[in-house]
Amino acid sequence: MAEVLVYVDHVDGAVRKPTLELLTLARRIGEPVAVALGAGAENTAAALAEHGATRVLTADAPEFADYLVVPKVDALQAAYDAVSPAAVLVPSSGEGKEIAARLAVRIGSGIITDAVDLEAGDEGPVATQSVFAAAFTTKSRISKGTPVITVKPNSAAVEPAPAAGTVEALSVTFSDKATGTKITSRTPRESTGRPELTEAAIVVSGGRGVNGAENFAIIEALADSLGAAVGASRAAVDAGWYPHSNQVGQTGKSVSPQLYIASGISGAIQHRAGMQTSKTIVAVNKDAEAPIFDLVDYGVVGDLFEVVPQLTEEIKTRKG
Repeated sequence: MAEVLVYVDHVDGAVRKPTLELLTLARRIGEPVAVALGAGAENTAAALAEHGATRVLTADAPEFADYLVVPKVDALQAAYDAVSPAAVLVPSSGEGKEIAARLAVRIGSGIITDAVDLEAGDEGPVATQSVFAAAFTTKSRISKGTPVITVKPNSAAVEPAPAAGTVEALSVTFSDKATGTKITSRTPRESTGRPELTEAAIVVSGGRGVNGAENFAIIEALADSLGAAVGASRAAVDAGWYPHSNQVGQTGKSVSPQLYIASGISGAIQHRAGMQTSKTIVAVNKDAEAPIFDLVDYGVVGDLFEVVPQLTEEIKTRKG
């Protein structure tokens, strides 16, 4: 069976969930070969093997931490040259999409971004995408070269499938352009204890109807009762009520959780573009004509300041 390269997103050896989803999808089209780079790369092997990686190619060098993107592209290209894979899968983060695009240019291949599903086809992998603000679903395949595909988080259920996971050192020669953009400082993001927005299984978002930064405590309380991430509409972010890093929408982050709860969000097309692929959508809005109700699975016409606290208390009661 043909091999499929899977680029590993990890933090000091702790593999992030989108990579495990990629391994599940990769097994549909071939044998996954994982590429783990940077500090702690070898520590990823156990988790990767548990989820289907037959081999784990690892490399560590100061360039991966000290410079932006290009050293990682150099390494992924080295893995591509060594393996000659049937496809290359990359998590669909901002960095992941840049890495994938640069690799596709280098190897003369087509690229598909933000896929939400992947299946084997007679002429190569077929990717499903949700396009035009999620108004249409398309199926596409690469017609030239080796398919390079980025996949949105929460697009597949993680399915363990133990494999060998043999660790092999990857030899990487960095290009002249690898040191073109240097990282001069880092500031750790303050931890909230909540899941990462783009990876969360449940997202609770607030919009203009929250009517103030201090009122986002209501949204946070519901999120915490569910173990969810907190999102915000562009209107709430532009008003300074919540950080831009939590913005969901066309100019923010795209999420695809199992459950999305929108409170005080009208449902403008820009917001819908970032959450419309959510599996189940619930909205709370006092305007019965709000566009968000055209999209939802369940809608509550009511004042969020009354509905959301009651929902939070009910969840806490049921959890015991």
